[in-house]
Amino acid sequence: MYLKDFEIRWSDVDANRHLANSAYLNFMSQTRMAFLMELGFDYKTMEEQGIGPVVFYEHVYYFKEVFPGKPVRVSMEVMGMSENGKFFEFHHNFYDYKGKNVAHCEMMGAWVNLKTRALIGLNDDFLNAFNKVEKPEGFRVLTKEDTRKFAKVPKDLV
Repeated sequence: MYLKDFEIRWSDVDANRHLANSAYLNFMSQTRMAFLMELGFDYKTMEEQGIGPVVFYEHVYYFKEVFPGKPVRVSMEVMGMSENGKFFEFHHNFYDYKGKNVAHCEMMGAWVNLKTRALIGLNDDFLNAFNKVEKPEGFRVLTKEDTRKFAKVPKDLV
C-alpha cells in the first residue's frame, strides 16, 4: 500500500468549513501521480512514450468530516489491471491524524495515447513495473467489460 500525507490548506475547505469534495479528488490525484512517479512514470517518461492516464470514474464514500489543522493521510492500492495494462483500478482510503478511516474511493481508468487519443496498453517496461507492485486481497484482472459496467444506453438510441 502506498501512503501520502497532506496538510489541509485553507483552499481545501468548503463553505461548511470541512474538507471539500474537490480536495478529496485532488489529494487522490496527487497520491496517484506520486505513486506513478516512484514507479518510473514521471512526466518526462510519459511524454516520451506519448501516454497519459485518464479517469473513467471515481466513487467516493465519505464516513466522517475532516477539518483543517491536522494532516490527512491518503492510501492507494492497485486493485485491478488488465493483462496488457490498458485498464486499471485503484482504491484510496483517507485517514485522519489518529489513523481513523474517514473516506474510501474506488476509481477506474486507462492509459491513452496522447496523439491518437485512443486507449493503449503499457509497454513492457511499464507493465513490468506494475507487475512488481504488491497485489492486495481482492486484486483482479480487468477486462474491457469491467470498464462498462455502469454504461446504460436508452432504448430509443439503439
